[in-house]
Amino acid sequence: LVAAHNLSTVNHQNMKLVAAASALCLLSASAFVPQRAARYSSALSSGNPPPFGDWGKPAAAAPAAPAPAPSAWAPPPAPAAPPAWAPPAVPQAPASPAAPAGDAGRAGAGNPSPFGGKSLEYTGGNDPNNANYGKLRDRLQEADTERRKAAEEAEARERAAEIRREERLRKIQYMQEMPDSQPAGTVDEFMFKEGVQDQLDKLDNDLVGLLPVKKRVKEIAALLVLDKMRRKLGFETAVPSLHMCFTGAPGTGKTTVAVRMGQILAKMGYSRRGHVVLATRDDLVGQYVGHTAPKTKEMIKKAMGGVLLVDEAYYLYNAANDRDYGQESIEILLNVMENNQDDLVVAVAGYKDRMDKFFSYIPGMMSRIGNHIDFPNYSADELVQIAEVMARDLEYDIDPAAYPVFKAYIEKRMELPYFSNARTVRNAMDRARMNSAIRTFEKYAIRGENGGVCTVEDLKSIKAEDFQVLLDDIVNADASKRIFA
Repeated sequence: LVAAHNLSTVNHQNMKLVAAASALCLLSASAFVPQRAARYSSALSSGNPPPFGDWGKPAAAAPAAPAPAPSAWAPPPAPAAPPAWAPPAVPQAPASPAAPAGDAGRAGAGNPSPFGGKSLEYTGGNDPNNANYGKLRDRLQEADTERRKAAEEAEARERAAEIRREERLRKIQYMQEMPDSQPAGTVDEFMFKEGVQDQLDKLDNDLVGLLPVKKRVKEIAALLVLDKMRRKLGFETAVPSLHMCFTGAPGTGKTTVAVRMGQILAKMGYSRRGHVVLATRDDLVGQYVGHTAPKTKEMIKKAMGGVLLVDEAYYLYNAANDRDYGQESIEILLNVMENNQDDLVVAVAGYKDRMDKFFSYIPGMMSRIGNHIDFPNYSADELVQIAEVMARDLEYDIDPAAYPVFKAYIEKRMELPYFSNARTVRNAMDRARMNSAIRTFEKYAIRGENGGVCTVEDLKSIKAEDFQVLLDDIVNADASKRIFA
């Protein structure tokens, strides 16, 4: 009995040691579990559902076994089982801050996730090629809009063509039903009503001689008058080419005729304003690259609605210099002459031989000008009549005895170089007025005749001695100075 008691005591102690060792091992193994379990328990306590549903929850506790009957000896109680291992809770993503302006392509407003929802929609970016891309829906809408616009334009063109056809048919029917005896008005009615006859009368009074020029101007006026009468009855009309070329020596009245033509065109309705803008090479051609076009266009803009008179137009082209900027000005003028002939009349003027050479270099200019008018030189008698007209306009009276002296001066001056027709006459009249003033001043202011009182006749008269000074300068001057007389 003693031996059996000792053996049971040893076994009982061994079992205690085994149980203590097992408990120590279990406690050591469960040292790493509490943190994960704590995170899982905190997620449950915060009210957020676990991200993986019921997976990882600890199994339900098994029903307790019935307690064994008490006995004299009982084994030590088994240690509590460690909690079942559970995966860590997925942390909630922090709320993303509001996206800055212009950065909508990275995250949409109100989208907490950077990987889904509106943040995946293409809204542009900083790539310069973004303009080549777009939504298919937008491109289809644009295509539909363009197709609708094209259809509307085509419909408008067809409607306009149909209206023109109807008008054409009505006009043909009207012309067929109109009797040949239909009154169209008289030419004189149009000539006087429009003021054309007044302009032609002024041309006759202001210009002495130049019969070929006046004839050509009257022919152009007749074409315009008859064209307007045809338009009144409904006939087809077209604006004739009114671009002109004036050739002749200096002082033959080219500018004056251009002014009269502008006024005639304005009276007939072929010109809005009827003014004349005089231009030379300096007004049209620039001094450096890119300067010519703005200058030429500025002069054309000033002349719109009237007449642009380019004096000595052959200086625009320099055949000896391929880099001359005048060619650019000529190209602009040709374009305007072709496309704006209804609103601008271009007239070029210069010496006949030089203008012919200029046209040989620029054939396009020659073909666009339909009216070539040559201004002949004045005769000595015509120049005397011009002097009489100038004196009348300035309210001077030329003594009858002074005309032979003035004619002798003109005949001598025509033999010298640099003769300029009416301009030479104007210069001579200015010198004669100065000689008359000197004569009157010496008579009444210096010599004191008639108590220093001069008459109206003295202030208006130009006598033979006033022209004799000019004639003496030519006859008695040296050969090298005669051209300046």
